[in-house]
Amino acid sequence: MSSIRRLSTLALTVLVAVALAIPAGAAPSRHSSPPPHADRGLVERTLRRMTVEEKVGQLFWTRAYGANAHDTSYAAQNQGDYGVNTAAEVVSKYHLGGVLYFAWAGNTSHPDQMVELSNGLQKVATSSSSRVPLSLSIDQEGGIVQRLLEPGTVFPGNMALGATRSQELTGKQFAALGEELRAVGVNTNFAPVTDVNTNPANPVIGVRSFGERPDLVGDLGAVATRNLQANNVAATLKHFPGHGDTEVDSHYGLPIVTYDRQTLEETHLAPFRQAIDTAEPDAIMTAHIVVEAIDPENPATLSKPVLTGLLRKDMGYEGLIVTDSLGMAGVREKYGDDRVPVLALLAGADVMLNPPDMDAAYQGMLDAVASGEISRKRLNAAVRRQLLWKAERDLFTDPYADPSVVDRHVGTPDHLATADTIAQRAATVVANDDDLLPLAAGDGEAAVVGPSLGQPTVAASELRERGLATTVVSTGTQPTPAQISAAAAAADDKDLAVVTGYSAWRYEKQQELVSAVLDTGTPVLVLATRDAYDIAYLPAVTSYLATYGNMPVSIRGAMTVAFGEAPAKGRLPVTIPTADGQGVLYPYGHGLGYDG
Repeated sequence: MSSIRRLSTLALTVLVAVALAIPAGAAPSRHSSPPPHADRGLVERTLRRMTVEEKVGQLFWTRAYGANAHDTSYAAQNQGDYGVNTAAEVVSKYHLGGVLYFAWAGNTSHPDQMVELSNGLQKVATSSSSRVPLSLSIDQEGGIVQRLLEPGTVFPGNMALGATRSQELTGKQFAALGEELRAVGVNTNFAPVTDVNTNPANPVIGVRSFGERPDLVGDLGAVATRNLQANNVAATLKHFPGHGDTEVDSHYGLPIVTYDRQTLEETHLAPFRQAIDTAEPDAIMTAHIVVEAIDPENPATLSKPVLTGLLRKDMGYEGLIVTDSLGMAGVREKYGDDRVPVLALLAGADVMLNPPDMDAAYQGMLDAVASGEISRKRLNAAVRRQLLWKAERDLFTDPYADPSVVDRHVGTPDHLATADTIAQRAATVVANDDDLLPLAAGDGEAAVVGPSLGQPTVAASELRERGLATTVVSTGTQPTPAQISAAAAAADDKDLAVVTGYSAWRYEKQQELVSAVLDTGTPVLVLATRDAYDIAYLPAVTSYLATYGNMPVSIRGAMTVAFGEAPAKGRLPVTIPTADGQGVLYPYGHGLGYDG
Protein backbone atom coordinates (compact mmCIF):
# COMPACT_ATOMS: atom_id res chain seq x y z
CA MET A 1 0.00 0.00 0.00
CA SER A 2 1.50 3.36 -1.00
CA SER A 3 2.30 6.03 1.53
CA ILE A 4 -0.11 8.31 -0.29
CA ARG A 5 -2.96 5.79 -0.13
CA ARG A 6 -2.35 5.16 3.54
CA LEU A 7 -3.12 8.81 4.37
CA SER A 8 -6.75 8.03 5.12
CA THR A 9 -5.85 5.36 7.68
CA LEU A 10 -3.76 7.90 9.55
CA ALA A 11 -6.37 10.65 9.56
CA LEU A 12 -7.19 10.34 13.25
CA THR A 13 -3.51 10.15 14.21
CA VAL A 14 -2.71 13.24 12.15
CA LEU A 15 -5.58 15.23 13.62
CA VAL A 16 -4.53 14.42 17.16
CA ALA A 17 -0.89 15.25 16.42
CA VAL A 18 -1.57 18.59 14.82
CA ALA A 19 -4.17 19.67 17.37
CA LEU A 20 -1.35 20.63 19.71
CA ALA A 21 0.55 22.38 16.94
CA ILE A 22 -2.07 24.53 15.22
CA PRO A 23 -2.94 27.61 17.26
CA ALA A 24 -6.35 27.50 18.90
CA GLY A 25 -8.80 29.69 17.03
CA ALA A 26 -6.61 29.98 13.94
CA ALA A 27 -8.67 30.16 10.78
CA PRO A 28 -8.27 26.95 8.77
CA SER A 29 -7.28 27.11 5.16
CA ARG A 30 -9.84 26.32 2.50
CA HIS A 31 -8.16 22.91 2.27
CA SER A 32 -7.66 22.22 5.97
CA SER A 33 -7.22 18.45 5.78
CA PRO A 34 -6.07 15.91 3.21
CA PRO A 35 -8.75 14.19 1.14
CA PRO A 36 -9.59 10.66 2.31
CA HIS A 37 -8.92 8.82 -0.93
CA ALA A 38 -8.18 9.16 -4.62
CA ASP A 39 -10.53 8.42 -7.49
CA ARG A 40 -8.62 5.51 -9.00
CA GLY A 41 -10.96 5.35 -11.93
CA LEU A 42 -10.13 8.95 -12.77
CA VAL A 43 -6.42 8.18 -12.51
CA GLU A 44 -6.58 5.19 -14.83
CA ARG A 45 -8.83 6.94 -17.35
CA THR A 46 -6.46 9.88 -17.43
CA LEU A 47 -3.45 7.65 -17.89
CA ARG A 48 -5.09 5.78 -20.78
CA ARG A 49 -5.89 8.91 -22.75
CA MET A 50 -2.45 10.52 -22.32
CA THR A 51 -0.05 10.43 -25.25
CA VAL A 52 3.57 9.41 -24.78
CA GLU A 53 4.54 13.06 -25.13
CA GLU A 54 2.14 14.02 -22.35
CA LYS A 55 3.36 11.23 -20.11
CA VAL A 56 6.97 12.25 -20.59
CA GLY A 57 6.08 15.88 -19.92
CA GLN A 58 4.40 14.86 -16.67
CA LEU A 59 7.77 13.66 -15.41
CA PHE A 60 9.24 17.17 -15.51
CA TRP A 61 8.69 19.98 -13.01
CA THR A 62 10.68 23.04 -13.95
CA ARG A 63 10.98 26.83 -13.69
CA ALA A 64 9.06 29.24 -15.89
CA TYR A 65 9.53 33.00 -15.91
CA GLY A 66 6.80 35.53 -15.27
CA ALA A 67 4.53 37.14 -12.72
CA ASN A 68 1.48 35.59 -14.36
CA ALA A 69 0.85 32.86 -16.88
CA HIS A 70 0.82 35.23 -19.88
CA ASP A 71 3.40 37.78 -18.72
CA THR A 72 5.59 38.75 -21.70
CA SER A 73 7.97 40.94 -19.72
CA TYR A 74 10.14 37.83 -19.16
CA ALA A 75 9.99 36.76 -22.82
CA ALA A 76 13.76 36.98 -23.22
CA GLN A 77 14.35 34.55 -20.36
CA ASN A 78 11.67 32.12 -21.53
CA GLN A 79 12.96 32.32 -25.09
CA GLY A 80 16.50 31.67 -23.92
CA ASP A 81 15.55 28.55 -21.99
CA TYR A 82 12.55 27.23 -23.91
CA GLY A 83 12.05 29.07 -27.20
CA VAL A 84 8.67 30.49 -26.18
CA ASN A 85 7.53 33.75 -24.63
CA THR A 86 5.43 33.01 -21.55
CA ALA A 87 5.08 30.60 -18.65
CA ALA A 88 1.81 29.38 -20.14
CA GLU A 89 3.62 28.45 -23.35
CA VAL A 90 6.30 26.61 -21.39
CA VAL A 91 3.64 24.46 -19.71
CA SER A 92 1.93 23.75 -23.04
CA LYS A 93 5.06 23.05 -25.05
CA TYR A 94 6.30 20.32 -22.75
CA HIS A 95 3.01 19.15 -21.16
CA LEU A 96 4.67 19.83 -17.82
CA GLY A 97 3.73 17.98 -14.66
CA GLY A 98 4.75 20.90 -12.50
CA VAL A 99 6.24 24.37 -12.23
CA LEU A 100 8.82 25.36 -9.61
CA TYR A 101 8.57 28.93 -8.29
CA PHE A 102 11.61 31.16 -7.80
CA ALA A 103 11.94 34.79 -6.78
CA TRP A 104 14.47 35.45 -9.55
CA ALA A 105 12.00 34.09 -12.11
CA GLY A 106 9.49 36.77 -11.14
CA ASN A 107 7.15 34.25 -9.52
CA THR A 108 6.99 35.31 -5.86
CA SER A 109 6.88 39.09 -5.53
CA HIS A 110 3.54 39.24 -3.67
CA PRO A 111 0.85 36.79 -2.50
CA ASP A 112 -1.79 38.36 -4.75
CA GLN A 113 0.52 38.03 -7.75
CA MET A 114 1.23 34.39 -6.84
CA VAL A 115 -2.48 33.55 -6.79
CA GLU A 116 -2.88 35.02 -10.26
CA LEU A 117 0.11 33.05 -11.53
CA SER A 118 -1.02 29.81 -9.90
CA ASN A 119 -4.57 30.01 -11.17
CA GLY A 120 -3.45 31.01 -14.65
CA LEU A 121 -1.05 28.08 -14.92
CA GLN A 122 -3.65 25.64 -13.62
CA LYS A 123 -6.13 26.88 -16.20
CA VAL A 124 -3.61 26.22 -18.97
CA ALA A 125 -2.85 22.72 -17.71
CA THR A 126 -6.42 21.65 -17.06
CA SER A 127 -7.57 22.99 -20.44
CA SER A 128 -5.08 20.77 -22.28
CA SER A 129 -6.05 17.46 -23.86
CA SER A 130 -4.74 15.52 -20.85
CA ARG A 131 -6.53 17.83 -18.37
CA VAL A 132 -3.90 17.10 -15.69
CA PRO A 133 -3.42 19.83 -13.05
CA LEU A 134 0.03 21.00 -12.10
CA SER A 135 2.21 20.55 -9.10
CA LEU A 136 3.09 24.12 -8.17
CA SER A 137 6.14 23.83 -5.98
CA ILE A 138 8.50 26.01 -3.98
CA ASP A 139 11.46 25.87 -1.61
CA GLN A 140 9.88 27.45 1.47
CA GLU A 141 12.03 25.96 4.22
CA GLY A 142 12.18 29.03 6.44
CA GLY A 143 15.45 30.74 7.31
CA ILE A 144 17.99 31.21 4.55
CA VAL A 145 15.89 29.34 1.94
CA GLN A 146 12.43 30.81 1.40
CA ARG A 147 11.04 32.37 -1.77
CA LEU A 148 7.88 34.09 -0.53
CA LEU A 149 8.95 36.85 1.85
CA GLU A 150 7.00 39.83 3.21
CA PRO A 151 4.05 40.26 3.33
CA GLY A 152 4.18 36.51 3.84
CA THR A 153 5.52 35.27 7.14
CA VAL A 154 9.31 34.97 7.26
CA PHE A 155 10.37 32.25 9.69
CA PRO A 156 13.79 31.89 11.37
CA GLY A 157 14.52 28.41 9.94
CA ASN A 158 15.18 24.84 10.95
CA MET A 159 18.25 25.19 13.15
CA ALA A 160 16.48 27.91 15.10
CA LEU A 161 13.68 25.41 15.70
CA GLY A 162 16.29 22.88 16.75
CA ALA A 163 17.61 25.38 19.30
CA THR A 164 14.12 25.68 20.80
CA ARG A 165 13.73 21.86 21.03
CA SER A 166 10.00 22.59 20.61
CA GLN A 167 7.74 20.27 18.66
CA GLU A 168 4.89 22.69 19.35
CA LEU A 169 6.65 25.63 17.68
CA THR A 170 7.78 23.40 14.81
CA GLY A 171 4.20 22.33 14.28
CA LYS A 172 2.95 25.91 14.37
CA GLN A 173 5.57 27.06 11.86
CA PHE A 174 4.87 24.34 9.32
CA ALA A 175 1.11 24.59 9.76
CA ALA A 176 1.45 28.29 8.98
CA LEU A 177 3.68 27.59 5.99
CA GLY A 178 1.17 25.09 4.66
CA GLU A 179 -1.73 27.51 5.14
CA GLU A 180 0.10 30.36 3.41
CA LEU A 181 1.33 28.27 0.50
CA ARG A 182 -2.03 26.70 -0.21
CA ALA A 183 -3.64 30.13 -0.05
CA VAL A 184 -1.44 31.30 -2.95
CA GLY A 185 -2.01 28.14 -4.97
CA VAL A 186 1.20 26.28 -4.12
CA ASN A 187 0.54 22.60 -3.42
CA THR A 188 4.08 21.23 -2.96
CA ASN A 189 6.79 22.43 -0.58
CA PHE A 190 10.33 21.15 -0.89
CA ALA A 191 10.66 20.95 2.88
CA PRO A 192 11.46 19.93 5.55
CA VAL A 193 15.21 19.46 5.29
CA THR A 194 15.81 16.13 7.03
CA ASP A 195 19.60 16.12 6.79
CA VAL A 196 21.57 15.62 10.01
CA ASN A 197 24.30 18.28 10.02
CA THR A 198 27.16 16.28 11.51
CA ASN A 199 29.90 18.14 9.63
CA PRO A 200 30.57 21.71 10.83
CA ALA A 201 32.31 22.42 7.51
CA ASN A 202 29.17 21.58 5.52
CA PRO A 203 28.84 24.42 2.98
CA VAL A 204 25.28 23.77 1.80
CA ILE A 205 23.17 22.41 4.70
CA GLY A 206 24.29 23.99 8.00
CA VAL A 207 21.45 26.03 9.50
CA ARG A 208 18.97 24.46 7.05
CA SER A 209 19.15 21.36 9.27
CA PHE A 210 17.38 21.03 12.62
CA GLY A 211 20.68 19.93 14.17
CA GLU A 212 23.33 17.27 14.50
CA ARG A 213 21.39 14.49 16.25
CA PRO A 214 19.10 12.13 14.36
CA ASP A 215 16.51 11.97 17.12
CA LEU A 216 16.05 15.75 17.12
CA VAL A 217 15.93 15.90 13.31
CA GLY A 218 13.55 12.95 13.15
CA ASP A 219 11.18 14.31 15.78
CA LEU A 220 10.95 17.80 14.30
CA GLY A 221 10.98 16.57 10.71
CA ALA A 222 8.00 14.32 11.35
CA VAL A 223 6.06 17.13 13.04
CA ALA A 224 6.87 19.47 10.15
CA THR A 225 5.67 16.90 7.63
CA ARG A 226 2.38 16.24 9.38
CA ASN A 227 1.56 19.92 9.73
CA LEU A 228 2.34 20.84 6.14
CA GLN A 229 0.20 17.99 4.88
CA ALA A 230 -2.63 18.77 7.30
CA ASN A 231 -2.99 21.93 5.20
CA ASN A 232 -3.06 19.88 1.99
CA VAL A 233 0.45 20.84 0.89
CA ALA A 234 2.80 18.02 0.04
CA ALA A 235 5.86 17.78 2.27
CA THR A 236 9.14 16.71 0.69
CA LEU A 237 11.85 15.24 2.89
CA LYS A 238 15.28 16.17 1.60
CA HIS A 239 18.03 15.31 0.71
CA PHE A 240 17.93 11.50 0.68
CA PRO A 241 19.90 9.57 1.90
CA GLY A 242 21.38 12.52 3.82
CA HIS A 243 23.51 15.52 2.84
CA GLY A 244 24.66 16.43 6.35
CA ASP A 245 28.24 15.12 6.29
CA THR A 246 29.66 16.76 3.18
CA GLU A 247 32.30 19.38 2.59
CA VAL A 248 31.44 19.93 -1.09
CA ASP A 249 28.39 21.89 -2.21
CA SER A 250 26.52 19.71 -4.71
CA HIS A 251 25.51 22.85 -6.61
CA TYR A 252 29.15 23.15 -7.68
CA GLY A 253 30.68 19.67 -7.36
CA LEU A 254 29.99 16.04 -6.51
CA PRO A 255 30.25 15.27 -2.77
CA ILE A 256 31.39 11.78 -1.79
CA VAL A 257 30.68 10.42 1.68
CA THR A 258 32.85 7.57 2.90
CA TYR A 259 31.32 6.58 6.22
CA ASP A 260 30.26 2.97 6.78
CA ARG A 261 26.77 1.49 6.48
CA GLN A 262 26.22 1.60 10.26
CA THR A 263 26.82 5.35 10.35
CA LEU A 264 24.50 5.80 7.39
CA GLU A 265 21.76 3.77 9.07
CA GLU A 266 22.04 5.09 12.62
CA THR A 267 22.62 8.75 11.83
CA HIS A 268 21.63 9.88 8.35
CA LEU A 269 18.81 7.50 7.45
CA ALA A 270 17.18 7.47 10.88
CA PRO A 271 15.21 10.75 10.50
CA PHE A 272 13.96 9.69 7.07
CA ARG A 273 12.80 6.35 8.47
CA GLN A 274 11.06 8.06 11.37
CA ALA A 275 9.21 10.52 9.14
CA ILE A 276 8.25 7.83 6.63
CA ASP A 277 6.90 5.58 9.36
CA THR A 278 5.08 8.21 11.42
CA ALA A 279 4.22 11.10 9.09
CA GLU A 280 3.70 9.57 5.61
CA PRO A 281 5.49 12.21 3.48
CA ASP A 282 4.06 12.69 0.02
CA ALA A 283 7.51 13.13 -1.51
CA ILE A 284 11.22 12.62 -0.89
CA MET A 285 13.94 14.53 -2.71
CA THR A 286 17.21 12.89 -3.72
CA ALA A 287 20.73 14.12 -2.95
CA HIS A 288 23.40 14.56 -5.60
CA ILE A 289 25.98 12.79 -3.45
CA VAL A 290 27.86 9.51 -3.77
CA VAL A 291 27.28 7.27 -0.77
CA GLU A 292 30.11 4.77 -1.04
CA ALA A 293 28.53 2.35 1.42
CA ILE A 294 25.73 1.69 -1.09
CA ASP A 295 26.85 2.77 -4.57
CA PRO A 296 30.42 4.00 -5.01
CA GLU A 297 29.87 4.90 -8.68
CA ASN A 298 26.80 7.11 -9.01
CA PRO A 299 25.21 9.99 -7.11
CA ALA A 300 22.09 8.92 -5.23
CA THR A 301 19.88 10.67 -7.78
CA LEU A 302 21.08 8.27 -10.47
CA SER A 303 21.56 5.20 -8.28
CA LYS A 304 19.15 2.28 -8.50
CA PRO A 305 20.68 0.69 -5.37
CA VAL A 306 19.87 3.88 -3.44
CA LEU A 307 16.44 4.81 -4.82
CA THR A 308 14.93 1.45 -5.69
CA GLY A 309 16.97 -0.83 -3.45
CA LEU A 310 17.26 1.24 -0.27
CA LEU A 311 14.34 3.69 -0.38
CA ARG A 312 11.69 1.63 -2.14
CA LYS A 313 12.47 -1.95 -1.11
CA ASP A 314 14.35 -1.73 2.19
CA MET A 315 12.49 1.27 3.64
CA GLY A 316 9.13 0.50 2.04
CA TYR A 317 8.55 4.00 0.72
CA GLU A 318 5.99 4.26 -2.08
CA GLY A 319 5.38 7.99 -2.41
CA LEU A 320 6.87 10.36 -4.96
CA ILE A 321 10.64 10.41 -5.45
CA VAL A 322 11.73 13.83 -6.72
CA THR A 323 15.25 14.60 -7.90
CA ASP A 324 17.06 17.64 -6.66
CA SER A 325 17.60 20.22 -9.39
CA LEU A 326 19.17 18.57 -12.42
CA GLY A 327 21.03 21.79 -13.15
CA MET A 328 23.40 21.19 -10.23
CA ALA A 329 26.96 20.12 -10.95
CA GLY A 330 26.72 17.14 -8.61
CA VAL A 331 24.55 15.26 -11.09
CA ARG A 332 26.07 16.54 -14.36
CA GLU A 333 29.69 15.52 -13.96
CA LYS A 334 29.49 12.19 -15.78
CA TYR A 335 26.49 12.45 -18.11
CA GLY A 336 24.90 14.88 -20.57
CA ASP A 337 21.71 16.80 -19.96
CA ASP A 338 19.82 14.46 -22.27
CA ARG A 339 20.88 11.38 -20.30
CA VAL A 340 20.59 12.48 -16.68
CA PRO A 341 16.75 12.42 -16.57
CA VAL A 342 16.68 9.00 -18.24
CA LEU A 343 19.10 7.57 -15.70
CA ALA A 344 17.21 9.15 -12.81
CA LEU A 345 13.94 7.58 -13.98
CA LEU A 346 15.59 4.19 -14.39
CA ALA A 347 17.09 4.53 -10.91
CA GLY A 348 13.63 5.02 -9.42
CA ALA A 349 12.81 8.74 -9.51
CA ASP A 350 9.32 9.86 -10.54
CA VAL A 351 9.92 13.60 -10.97
CA MET A 352 12.82 15.21 -12.84
CA LEU A 353 13.28 18.64 -11.33
CA ASN A 354 14.46 21.75 -13.14
CA PRO A 355 16.64 20.36 -15.97
CA PRO A 356 19.07 22.98 -17.31
CA ASP A 357 18.31 22.13 -20.96
CA MET A 358 14.64 21.26 -21.17
CA ASP A 359 14.68 20.51 -24.89
CA ALA A 360 17.53 18.02 -24.46
CA ALA A 361 15.96 16.47 -21.36
CA TYR A 362 12.52 16.09 -22.92
CA GLN A 363 13.82 14.69 -26.20
CA GLY A 364 16.25 12.40 -24.42
CA MET A 365 13.38 10.89 -22.46
CA LEU A 366 11.23 10.49 -25.59
CA ASP A 367 14.12 8.78 -27.38
CA ALA A 368 14.66 6.40 -24.46
CA VAL A 369 10.97 5.44 -24.51
CA ALA A 370 11.01 4.96 -28.28
CA SER A 371 14.11 2.73 -28.11
CA GLY A 372 12.71 0.63 -25.30
CA GLU A 373 15.41 1.68 -22.83
CA ILE A 374 12.55 3.03 -20.74
CA SER A 375 9.72 0.53 -20.79
CA ARG A 376 6.11 1.63 -21.04
CA LYS A 377 5.58 -0.10 -17.71
CA ARG A 378 8.21 2.07 -15.99
CA LEU A 379 6.92 5.23 -17.64
CA ASN A 380 3.34 4.47 -16.65
CA ALA A 381 4.33 3.62 -13.08
CA ALA A 382 5.97 7.02 -12.57
CA VAL A 383 3.10 8.91 -14.20
CA ARG A 384 0.48 6.92 -12.31
CA ARG A 385 2.16 7.75 -9.01
CA GLN A 386 1.99 11.46 -9.85
CA LEU A 387 -1.64 11.28 -10.97
CA LEU A 388 -2.59 9.39 -7.83
CA TRP A 389 -0.90 12.00 -5.67
CA LYS A 390 -2.65 14.83 -7.52
CA ALA A 391 -5.99 13.08 -7.11
CA GLU A 392 -5.46 12.55 -3.40
CA ARG A 393 -4.46 16.19 -2.94
CA ASP A 394 -7.78 17.11 -4.63
CA LEU A 395 -6.10 18.88 -7.55
CA PHE A 396 -8.29 17.36 -10.26
CA THR A 397 -11.44 18.74 -8.65
CA ASP A 398 -10.09 21.92 -7.04
CA PRO A 399 -6.71 23.14 -8.33
CA TYR A 400 -7.39 26.84 -7.81
CA ALA A 401 -6.79 29.29 -4.98
CA ASP A 402 -9.35 31.89 -3.93
CA PRO A 403 -7.87 35.38 -4.44
CA SER A 404 -10.48 36.96 -2.18
CA VAL A 405 -9.21 35.30 1.00
CA VAL A 406 -5.44 35.48 0.63
CA ASP A 407 -4.98 38.11 3.30
CA ARG A 408 -6.85 35.95 5.80
CA HIS A 409 -4.18 33.26 5.54
CA VAL A 410 -0.90 34.95 4.58
CA GLY A 411 1.17 37.01 7.01
CA THR A 412 -1.47 36.84 9.71
CA PRO A 413 -0.86 38.21 13.20
CA ASP A 414 -0.79 34.66 14.60
CA HIS A 415 1.81 33.56 12.07
CA LEU A 416 3.98 36.63 12.66
CA ALA A 417 3.76 36.10 16.41
CA THR A 418 4.87 32.49 15.97
CA ALA A 419 7.91 33.62 13.97
CA ASP A 420 8.83 36.14 16.67
CA THR A 421 8.45 33.54 19.41
CA ILE A 422 10.68 31.06 17.57
CA ALA A 423 13.37 33.71 17.07
CA GLN A 424 13.33 34.64 20.75
CA ARG A 425 13.28 31.07 22.01
CA ALA A 426 16.10 30.07 19.64
CA ALA A 427 18.59 32.83 20.46
CA THR A 428 21.39 31.10 22.36
CA VAL A 429 23.77 32.84 24.75
CA VAL A 430 26.92 30.82 24.13
CA ALA A 431 29.38 33.01 26.04
CA ASN A 432 28.91 35.79 28.59
CA ASP A 433 32.19 35.68 30.43
CA ASP A 434 32.24 39.37 31.40
CA ASP A 435 28.52 39.55 32.19
CA LEU A 436 27.97 42.01 29.36
CA LEU A 437 24.53 40.48 28.85
CA PRO A 438 21.82 41.42 29.38
CA LEU A 439 22.43 44.83 27.85
CA ALA A 440 20.98 47.95 29.43
CA ALA A 441 18.65 50.19 27.45
CA GLY A 442 19.02 53.96 27.76
CA ASP A 443 21.51 56.66 26.87
CA GLY A 444 24.78 55.60 25.32
CA GLU A 445 26.66 55.22 22.07
CA ALA A 446 27.11 52.02 20.10
CA ALA A 447 28.71 50.84 16.89
CA VAL A 448 27.26 48.01 14.82
CA VAL A 449 29.67 46.56 12.28
CA GLY A 450 29.83 43.50 10.09
CA PRO A 451 28.94 42.04 6.72
CA SER A 452 25.73 43.31 5.15
CA LEU A 453 24.48 39.71 5.10
CA GLY A 454 24.63 39.83 8.90
CA GLN A 455 22.02 42.60 8.91
CA PRO A 456 23.94 45.26 10.90
CA THR A 457 21.32 47.88 10.00
CA VAL A 458 18.59 45.75 11.58
CA ALA A 459 20.62 45.27 14.75
CA ALA A 460 21.36 49.01 14.83
CA SER A 461 17.66 49.81 14.55
CA GLU A 462 17.00 47.59 17.57
CA LEU A 463 19.63 49.46 19.57
CA ARG A 464 18.22 52.85 18.59
CA GLU A 465 14.75 51.79 19.68
CA ARG A 466 16.24 51.19 23.11
CA GLY A 467 17.83 54.63 23.33
CA LEU A 468 21.40 54.09 22.06
CA ALA A 469 22.88 56.41 19.45
CA THR A 470 24.27 54.06 16.82
CA THR A 471 26.89 54.15 14.07
CA VAL A 472 26.83 51.45 11.37
CA VAL A 473 29.68 50.11 9.25
CA SER A 474 28.52 47.54 6.70
CA THR A 475 31.10 45.37 4.93
CA GLY A 476 31.36 42.42 2.59
CA THR A 477 31.78 38.84 3.80
CA GLN A 478 35.54 39.37 3.30
CA PRO A 479 36.00 42.92 4.66
CA THR A 480 38.66 45.04 3.00
CA PRO A 481 41.46 46.63 5.04
CA ALA A 482 39.67 49.96 4.71
CA GLN A 483 36.42 48.47 6.01
CA ILE A 484 38.22 46.86 8.93
CA SER A 485 39.82 50.20 9.82
CA ALA A 486 36.46 51.95 9.54
CA ALA A 487 34.85 49.37 11.82
CA ALA A 488 37.54 49.81 14.45
CA ALA A 489 37.29 53.59 14.24
CA ALA A 490 33.52 53.42 14.67
CA ALA A 491 33.86 51.22 17.75
CA ASP A 492 36.58 53.27 19.41
CA ASP A 493 35.39 55.11 22.54
CA LYS A 494 31.86 53.74 22.26
CA ASP A 495 29.91 52.18 25.11
CA LEU A 496 29.20 49.05 23.07
CA ALA A 497 30.17 47.44 19.80
CA VAL A 498 28.02 44.76 18.16
CA VAL A 499 29.58 42.66 15.41
CA THR A 500 27.11 40.84 13.18
CA GLY A 501 29.20 37.95 11.92
CA TYR A 502 28.05 35.85 8.96
CA SER A 503 29.81 32.47 8.77
CA ALA A 504 32.97 34.09 10.11
CA TRP A 505 34.54 30.64 10.46
CA ARG A 506 34.85 30.61 6.66
CA TYR A 507 36.13 34.16 6.22
CA GLU A 508 39.49 35.12 7.68
CA LYS A 509 38.91 38.83 7.09
CA GLN A 510 35.80 38.77 9.28
CA GLN A 511 37.93 37.28 12.02
CA GLU A 512 40.41 40.12 11.54
CA LEU A 513 37.57 42.64 11.81
CA VAL A 514 36.48 41.18 15.14
CA SER A 515 40.06 41.34 16.43
CA ALA A 516 40.40 44.96 15.36
CA VAL A 517 37.18 45.93 17.14
CA LEU A 518 38.22 44.05 20.28
CA ASP A 519 41.55 45.88 20.25
CA THR A 520 39.75 49.20 20.80
CA GLY A 521 38.85 48.09 24.33
CA THR A 522 35.15 48.71 23.75
CA PRO A 523 32.85 45.96 25.12
CA VAL A 524 31.96 43.69 22.19
CA LEU A 525 28.97 41.46 21.58
CA VAL A 526 29.22 39.13 18.59
CA LEU A 527 25.93 38.10 16.98
CA ALA A 528 26.49 34.94 14.95
CA THR A 529 23.83 35.49 12.30
CA ARG A 530 24.30 32.18 10.53
CA ASP A 531 26.47 29.30 11.76
CA ALA A 532 27.03 28.97 15.49
CA TYR A 533 30.55 27.66 14.87
CA ASP A 534 32.16 31.10 14.46
CA ILE A 535 33.26 31.47 18.08
CA ALA A 536 35.85 28.73 17.65
CA TYR A 537 37.71 31.09 15.33
CA LEU A 538 37.27 34.14 17.58
CA PRO A 539 39.24 33.12 20.70
CA ALA A 540 39.23 36.55 22.36
CA VAL A 541 35.44 36.96 22.19
CA THR A 542 33.76 36.77 25.59
CA SER A 543 30.15 37.69 24.69
CA TYR A 544 28.54 35.65 21.93
CA LEU A 545 24.91 35.16 20.91
CA ALA A 546 23.85 32.69 18.20
CA THR A 547 20.77 33.48 16.07
CA TYR A 548 20.98 30.63 13.46
CA GLY A 549 19.76 32.92 10.71
CA ASN A 550 20.16 36.35 9.18
CA MET A 551 16.53 37.18 8.49
CA PRO A 552 15.40 40.36 10.30
CA VAL A 553 13.05 38.32 12.48
CA SER A 554 16.05 36.39 13.85
CA ILE A 555 18.02 39.56 14.57
CA ARG A 556 15.05 41.15 16.32
CA GLY A 557 14.46 38.05 18.42
CA ALA A 558 18.11 37.87 19.42
CA MET A 559 18.14 41.50 20.47
CA THR A 560 15.15 41.03 22.77
CA VAL A 561 17.18 38.30 24.47
CA ALA A 562 20.31 40.44 24.48
CA PHE A 563 18.43 43.14 26.41
CA GLY A 564 16.83 40.65 28.79
CA GLU A 565 13.33 41.39 27.51
CA ALA A 566 12.87 37.68 26.75
CA PRO A 567 14.52 34.86 28.71
CA ALA A 568 17.62 33.22 27.28
CA LYS A 569 16.29 29.72 26.57
CA GLY A 570 18.06 28.66 23.38
CA ARG A 571 20.27 25.57 23.48
CA LEU A 572 22.87 24.57 20.91
CA PRO A 573 21.48 21.98 18.45
CA VAL A 574 25.05 21.28 17.35
CA THR A 575 28.41 20.82 19.00
CA ILE A 576 30.88 23.67 18.49
CA PRO A 577 34.28 22.04 17.99
CA THR A 578 37.62 23.69 18.53
CA ALA A 579 39.07 25.36 15.45
CA ASP A 580 41.46 22.46 14.85
CA GLY A 581 38.60 19.99 15.01
CA GLN A 582 40.29 17.94 17.71
CA GLY A 583 38.15 18.89 20.69
CA VAL A 584 34.85 20.32 21.88
CA LEU A 585 34.60 24.01 22.66
CA TYR A 586 30.88 24.01 23.55
CA PRO A 587 28.81 20.82 23.73
CA TYR A 588 25.45 20.05 22.19
CA GLY A 589 22.78 21.44 24.49
CA HIS A 590 24.92 24.28 25.86
CA GLY A 591 23.24 27.61 26.45
CA LEU A 592 23.43 30.21 29.21
CA GLY A 593 20.70 32.03 31.07
CA TYR A 594 21.00 35.23 33.05
CA ASP A 595 20.12 33.86 36.47
CA GLY A 596 23.34 32.03 37.25
